[in-house]
Amino acid sequence: MNRIVREEKAIILDFLPNGYPSDTRPAHMKTAVAQAMGANHFILLEIVPKKGVFLKFEQEVYMGEGKREEVHHISGRINFLRLTQTAKMNLEDLLKKLVTASEEKFIEFFNKAGPINARRHQLELIPGIGKKHMWEILEKREEKPFENFKDLKERVKLMPNPESAIIKRIILELNEEDKHRLFVGN
Repeated sequence: MNRIVREEKAIILDFLPNGYPSDTRPAHMKTAVAQAMGANHFILLEIVPKKGVFLKFEQEVYMGEGKREEVHHISGRINFLRLTQTAKMNLEDLLKKLVTASEEKFIEFFNKAGPINARRHQLELIPGIGKKHMWEILEKREEKPFENFKDLKERVKLMPNPESAIIKRIILELNEEDKHRLFVGN
């Protein structure tokens, strides 16, 4: 069952004060637009700021219920392919900061991930983690749950960098390259 995930806050990836360059309407009819990513669920969004508001890369904006300072309305979700080049370039840096800031959330995933079906495990969906790493992670977390990324890397031999692997997975999900969702929209 798909539940609707709502973001309270978004982080700006790109701000277009004169709208999209591809918009052929006259200048006086265009509105400023921002491309952003939800702070918790990594959902890509198109936001229309209030008149006169200029947004900056990595600026966090409130878009939940109630009074909004910078956001007039949310146009909706956008596809990864609709991101501007600037937004795509900024995405990985922003994800790196968000993953590092939410380390506990991702370590919890490594500590609690389970099987998808009889042949596949959630851990195997992380780039760089195959059956061998998966079994080692399961074995080590039985002994004692992982405390942080450093602990995970130290206890699992030849473990790929967990932060980079998670970022790659999030980008795969944003790009809709896999039907399974571990982090985007969850």
